This record gives sequence, C-alpha cells and structure tokens, in this order.
Amino acid sequence: MTEQAYITVEGRASAEIVEKKSRFISSIAHVETEEEALAFIDEVRAANRMARHNVYAYVLRESGRVRYSDDGEPQKTAGLPTLDAIRHAGLTDAIIVTTRYFGGILLGTGGLVRAYTASAQAAIQKAAIVTVSRCVDVQVTLPYSLYDQALRLAESCGAKVRRSDFAEEVALVFRMLDKTQGPLEEGFSELSRGQIRVQTTEPFDAVF
Repeated sequence: MTEQAYITVEGRASAEIVEKKSRFISSIAHVETEEEALAFIDEVRAANRMARHNVYAYVLRESGRVRYSDDGEPQKTAGLPTLDAIRHAGLTDAIIVTTRYFGGILLGTGGLVRAYTASAQAAIQKAAIVTVSRCVDVQVTLPYSLYDQALRLAESCGAKVRRSDFAEEVALVFRMLDKTQGPLEEGFSELSRGQIRVQTTEPFDAVF
C-alpha cells in the first residue's frame, strides 16, 4: 500500500441484528464530504420515520473530520461504538447510520454498546471494502507488431490494462501506482525506437 492509499467502502450496504426484540439496522455508505454525510443521514431518517433512534458516525478525509451522534441513546453507548467500528476496520470516507426500532426491553448501557457495535460490524462485513491509491494512467499508441511485447512489459512493471482500442494501430491505457511509472515509460521508449506514443496523466485517486 502506498503512502497515500486509504481504505474505504464502495457504494452502500446494510445489515440488521435483533437484540431482545429491538431491531438494529446499520446502513453504511461511501461519502467524501460533510454535505454527502448529512444527506445520507437525512435519507435514512426519512426512510425510518417510526424508529426511535438513528445513530450515526462518519470519518472523512476532508480536513480529517470525524463526527458521531447518540441520537437520544445514553451518552457513548451508540455513536461512539459505531465510530470505533469504522476506525477498527481502518475505513475513511465512510458513514454508518444505525436505526433502532425499540422492542420494549431495556438493554442497559453494556447491552447497547454491544448491540450497536455488532450491528455496525455486520454492515461493514456486508460492504465492498476497497483500497484507493494515488494512480496514473499511461496511454500508449503502437503498431500491432509491438502489442504482445507491450503487454509483457506492462505486466512486469505492475501496470493493469484499463482499455484497449484496436484500429489502424493499438491504443492502450494502463493504470499503475503513481511514482512507479518510470520503468514502464523507459521500457516503452527502448522498445519502440519512436514507434510508441506515450502520454501519462496527472495523478488521481482510484481503486487499484
């Protein structure tokens, strides 16, 4: 994993547990800004208007922002355990909202901590966990006679084929970790004797 890499969730997922007749439904999503996080909280609340609590926690790369709320549950029994579950999984740019439908039986502070923790962990297990790294795309255009050699060179340099277009010549796009592209660029230069046109993008964040 590169220095800039981070772990997050892709898309959304949800999971439900039942503890002493109370339903705990945890919804997890990828968010990148506080506005997106707050919109997701509002969305979950709107879909669960009859629920007594909609507890949440989120961790953002943006300014290192971290927030949580117990939403009426006893202090530190709900939001903080949810946040701890996110942190324990090493996630960022992620939010979990746990909706509780009260089942009529009090769980006590310890029971609440365990239930909110278990529900959040269940949602994380359901989610698609991905590593986002600082990447570049190396775009090349070459004659068909160099196609196989180009693929072998790219594989040896740790690059992955993202796109292939076959016309009069072959246009390929390879993705690789930023700052690892030097050997590939040099290899294409040596391989081509001017027959391969190479263009490398500015670095960007992507799943790799």
